Amino acid sequence: MDRSDEMEAGADGELSASLTPFDTDVEGALRPRSLGEFIGQETVREQLDLVLTAATRRGVVPDHLLFSGPPGLGKTSLAMIVAAELGGSLRITSGPALERPGDLAAMLSNLIEGDVLFIDEIHRIARPAEEMLYLAMEDFRIDIMVGKGPGATSIPLEIAPFTLVGATTRSGALTGPLRDRFGFTAHMDFYTDDDLARIVTRAADILSIPVDTDAALEIARRSRGTPRIANRLLRRVRDFAEVRADGHITVPVARAALRVYEVDDLGLDRLDRAVLRALLVQHEGGPVGLSTLAVAVGEEASTLEEVCEPFLVRAGLLARTPRGRIATAAAWDHMGLDRPHRGTTQTALPVDIDGGPDTTR
Repeated sequence: MDRSDEMEAGADGELSASLTPFDTDVEGALRPRSLGEFIGQETVREQLDLVLTAATRRGVVPDHLLFSGPPGLGKTSLAMIVAAELGGSLRITSGPALERPGDLAAMLSNLIEGDVLFIDEIHRIARPAEEMLYLAMEDFRIDIMVGKGPGATSIPLEIAPFTLVGATTRSGALTGPLRDRFGFTAHMDFYTDDDLARIVTRAADILSIPVDTDAALEIARRSRGTPRIANRLLRRVRDFAEVRADGHITVPVARAALRVYEVDDLGLDRLDRAVLRALLVQHEGGPVGLSTLAVAVGEEASTLEEVCEPFLVRAGLLARTPRGRIATAAAWDHMGLDRPHRGTTQTALPVDIDGGPDTTR
């Protein structure tokens, strides 16, 4: 199973290394087209509906919008919905793609009134382009520098009123001046199992997949609170049902399929369980340093820190302490292992492979 989907500039599923054209078409078909179709995030939906409705009644473009939260929760879908609700065109780019002010100026100068500019991973925008964006967001104009040196001239260029929608997985990485220029900010939370079950059922209807209600809930429980993962798991379970069953997804079929794809009852995959097994078996539950743990499972430390740990911590299976990573009682129970009886309390810092003390970052 591939983990690249949870590291966003990538995406957030766990079952494919890249999207094929067919996968892209399916992803697009499953996206909600309006706020009414959008499942979950009730508070965000209500607030966003007020912002859009009020701006439409006043006949002005809405304030700039910022959506933050983990990957796969619907930030891009909401940006598309905003454009659809306003009746404008959606222009899509990403922060890493805007390396120079000229890149941003080219996009802004082509906007027409009422357009929506969506910048994914906006916290990664280059600083010179970000500074140009300040003026565009506030005054709907940009300054173009012509020439170099003492003879350089700044030419002001008016741009059409537009709405900027920014999405970020790391709101703390946004600079203060950029964050303050958004009139509406919303944080996307992980979904409940019931909401995910509704998303699975809706996707199954769109894809003409026969699925029982209990089976949809079984898939939802293993989707790590993330709609994109739920939709990916549904497609993989469909494959299993068509090849090894009669095509109808029941609870036994769903469980058998997810067992093949190594997704357990909590949504942990092979790498998650490898991390827990190394922590529990090789290091007796910790504390152990991140680098040592990464070597034990044959992965980069950054992969464990950014991909595995957020869900393991949220699931209550792992804790990050100043002395290192430690397993919780729930981790021992989930892996079916007995906790060791220790006669003394460990007080020394865990030692990393380079011989020095290894602390969390």
